Amino acid sequence: MAALCRDCSLLSEAPVNDRCAACGSPRLVVHSELDALAIAHVDCDAFYAAIEKRDAPALADKPVIVGHAGGRGVVTTACYVARRYGPRSAMPMFRALQLCPEAVVIPPNMPKYRQVSRQVQEILRSVTPLVEPVSLDEAYLDLRDGVRLDPRPPAVVLADAARRIERELAITVSIGLSYNMFLAKIASDLKKPRGYSVIGRAEARSFLAALPVRRISGVGTVTARRMAEAGIETVAQLQALCEGELVARYGRFGRRLAALVRGEDDRRVTPDRPAKSISTETTFAHDLTAPGALQAALRPLCERVGQRLQRADAAGSTIVLTLKTSDSRIHTCSRRLRYPTQRAEIIFEHAAALLAREADGRRFRLVGIGVADLCPASHADPPDLFASTVL
Repeated sequence: MAALCRDCSLLSEAPVNDRCAACGSPRLVVHSELDALAIAHVDCDAFYAAIEKRDAPALADKPVIVGHAGGRGVVTTACYVARRYGPRSAMPMFRALQLCPEAVVIPPNMPKYRQVSRQVQEILRSVTPLVEPVSLDEAYLDLRDGVRLDPRPPAVVLADAARRIERELAITVSIGLSYNMFLAKIASDLKKPRGYSVIGRAEARSFLAALPVRRISGVGTVTARRMAEAGIETVAQLQALCEGELVARYGRFGRRLAALVRGEDDRRVTPDRPAKSISTETTFAHDLTAPGALQAALRPLCERVGQRLQRADAAGSTIVLTLKTSDSRIHTCSRRLRYPTQRAEIIFEHAAALLAREADGRRFRLVGIGVADLCPASHADPPDLFASTVL
């Protein structure tokens, strides 16, 4: 069984006393496949809040929430101190402050976060050219032989990169190491903050079996509800179904689902892969008809899309509204802007106009909002606030 010391990067046989033989550190990563895995996911811990705490040391032990207070503001990031009381990303700010009234609320500073994100990515690219950013605070790395720039094993290279980020940028990251992107992402979420988790081939299927179905990429609220209605709540239950049955139940997604629940993912780490759109949706507990109620449900979705655009350092020129009626018919309409935007209020302005045309008394069970035709954020939102009028 191989063991990696996260503090001095010694890779050796697992010690009997659970401490590094070279430096005595207890921060060991132990796994039989440690020297054979090469796909990683690196995720910055509570990124925005961590940067704010770094820049204001007096906040180190305080609950910090990054987001806009008042009105319909939502939580962008909550630090780990605040999370003990319940606040989470995308939660309405008023609810977060009910749970944690002592929290210090700081408005987002996107230019600063983008700068730190670039610094993190520079460190990652110093060990491999194959870095695929997912957002400002996370990225996939391909560290296979012949690709990585450091000849040492990938596990060691990752430990060094994490220490360098912590030393030079004063923030921390969590690492997931596996043999594909799907499992690397799951691994990075296991022991945050400052985590380093490994999922190997030997245990992948059994590890996945115990997870709830929502942990599978692509299983959103609607699909999870359909699965629950069929009595399926764990990945083990999906593993028991053949690919044909999954396709019959879930259409084209069923084929990918069959692979994922077996721990298979054939995607490749692709640097700077352009996203086509950013979107989110919500399914109502009860069908909605009233325009005001539908508009109230739409606003936080626009906030969420705006946040995701900011995290991705992107903007978009087309607003796309999706509605599903009570009889499961899907209606999609769109509006093209004169200039790209990443601002939630502009997204909501145009989404609300589209909604006004569709809210004609029909009962809706789902609403979704998306921004398409993405481009770099530097092209977005010119100083003239009226520049986003439609063509």
